[in-house]
Amino acid sequence: MKLVWSPETASKAYIDTVKFCELSQESGVAELISAMAAGWNANFIVETWSKGGIMATSIGLSVASRHTGGRHVCIVPDEQSRLEYVERMVEASMTPEVIVGEAEEVMDELVGIDFMVVDCKRKDFARILRLAKLSSRGAVLVCKNASLRTASSFKWRSVLDGRSRRLVRSVFLPVGMGLDIAHVAASGGNSGSSSGSSSSSSSSRWIKHIDQQSGEEHVIRKAK
Repeated sequence: MKLVWSPETASKAYIDTVKFCELSQESGVAELISAMAAGWNANFIVETWSKGGIMATSIGLSVASRHTGGRHVCIVPDEQSRLEYVERMVEASMTPEVIVGEAEEVMDELVGIDFMVVDCKRKDFARILRLAKLSSRGAVLVCKNASLRTASSFKWRSVLDGRSRRLVRSVFLPVGMGLDIAHVAASGGNSGSSSGSSSSSSSSRWIKHIDQQSGEEHVIRKAK
């Protein structure tokens, strides 16, 4: 089983998020992320947040989880952040699950993530992505504020390096302060996890192409 896109669910989440986030600084970003999470029918949504952060994306993810019936977890670094996050989400009539602790420490407990949002303002955002235990049916990973990240050499393939998971595609969108989005394939099938010569043969049948105008990365299968 793999992630399957549902335009109807995406549209509903988008519209509902617009209603909640009309005047938000992250308006546009929140609606898009909410629509993606709902449209891919995410069962397990994870985000990181810290004290003083903007709430729109969090609200959008909570809206998406309502439409999919999935679990929405927010990781915060300390008790002060937890109190502020919960208070502001309750004001928006949202009640997501909150886990306190450094993201690297708590990621081990979160298994089967199929939609994740990290903020590139965090210096450790790439490490958080590497530690994420993704769902066997695939995952969508989102870096917001991507234009601000200091890790200029960041590559999605480096995040997935060492795993038997294939990057289906990635794209940078000039929305807000930049969204860098990656779609990771479901495990098994053509993920390249076979051993021996069959693995080498399988991986050699794929070609990577980057569209210079859109920035989107495509993985294309060679003709036999």
